[in-house]
Amino acid sequence: MTDQPFWNPKTELMPRTDLRELQLAKLRRVVAWAKERSPHYRRTLAGVDPDRLRTWADIDRIPFLTRDEWMASQDTHPPFGELPVTGAENAIRLHTTSGTSGRTPLRALDSRKDWSWTAEMWCYALWAAGVRPRDIGYVAFGYGSFIGFWGLHNALEKIGALTIPGGAQTTTQRVRQIHDFGATVVASTPTYALRLAGEAEEIGIDLVNGPVRTLILSGEPAGSIPETKALIERKWGARAFDTAGMTEVSTIVMFEPAEQPGGCHVIEDHLLEQVIDPETGREVGYGERGERVCTSFGRSAIPLLRYRTSDLVVKVPHTRASSGRTWDLYAGGIIGRVDDMKLVRGTNVYPGAVEAIVRGFDGIEEFQIRISRPAERDEIELLVETLPTVDDAGWALMADRLTAELADAHEGLRFHVRRAATGELPRFELKAKRLTDLRPAG
Repeated sequence: MTDQPFWNPKTELMPRTDLRELQLAKLRRVVAWAKERSPHYRRTLAGVDPDRLRTWADIDRIPFLTRDEWMASQDTHPPFGELPVTGAENAIRLHTTSGTSGRTPLRALDSRKDWSWTAEMWCYALWAAGVRPRDIGYVAFGYGSFIGFWGLHNALEKIGALTIPGGAQTTTQRVRQIHDFGATVVASTPTYALRLAGEAEEIGIDLVNGPVRTLILSGEPAGSIPETKALIERKWGARAFDTAGMTEVSTIVMFEPAEQPGGCHVIEDHLLEQVIDPETGREVGYGERGERVCTSFGRSAIPLLRYRTSDLVVKVPHTRASSGRTWDLYAGGIIGRVDDMKLVRGTNVYPGAVEAIVRGFDGIEEFQIRISRPAERDEIELLVETLPTVDDAGWALMADRLTAELADAHEGLRFHVRRAATGELPRFELKAKRLTDLRPAG
């Protein structure tokens, strides 16, 4: 098996007509399951007959589910809300969202079967990135209640790779373990991959000429920003692969295979994904930017039907793939969030677009975007923490170029670029929060 490139060639190479029939059959089954057992879905699916879901267009009969609805359900029926089909007595795991937004974390239950499925989905991604039983995998992750890389850990073990949990340690300790244990695969967020690389440089460990050959990135849209990905690959001397998932599904929903850089295959034998206009809710066509709507066939304890993710994506057909898989792709993976966009003096500002420019400059350690309204109009500031090797003259040139490139990419909007002191800006292990909006609400 180790010589073939597909984890499950039967479904990864399945003809599209057969794949669509499989998806609709699974959809009918999960709708029936949810309608019978979940208090939430018993209400929202009251007028939906599972047997009548026979075409793609029929999916629109199923109402959307939003995060706000899920959270409200938790608040009124604590601690897990009305979405689950069972209570904690039949679950073996409890995980939460990261809580980076400052809101109450979403809580999710998984059965033994669900957790096995979670690992299986990660196996698709790891295998497509070239991970094999001979590898040594290091998981640079805190192992708390955030679901994060728990499923990846189990998938490494399922494949047969030696798996090293990197929890409850400092960044320095993790870098030393990666070096001392000869890790060949490292999993982390894109931001933390850069932080690990910076720490390695500080303590004199040569990652570029070390054994790490594969980086599995997840948790942030930064993994799909070409400039950020290229910087990570240069600092590690390894190939980086983008993945994306969410707590609401319990696992990943897409992955970037070795044969298809820059595009992430949707795991279509286990998920049904639509892309909609965030304003109208209508499905958009291939090549159009829109919001991901996810239906999962694998998590039985908490069925997920037409969940509005707030992820911005551009779906392209499987015929664009060079990997041989018949699954559609998201070009560039997750390209941002619907709620990430900020309007500054009539100009749309996306954190990912700013990062794409910043990561094109050598010598930048960390950055932050701050939006404020000190007087009559909005102002936007970019704080940049540079490496010690950047002197005053180098910074002056860098600041001028950053100001010009940011203005050029944002309809002439002027960013106030300021140099931050060493160590002034926050560092992140999980999802980075690099934009702060200080404007009064309303």
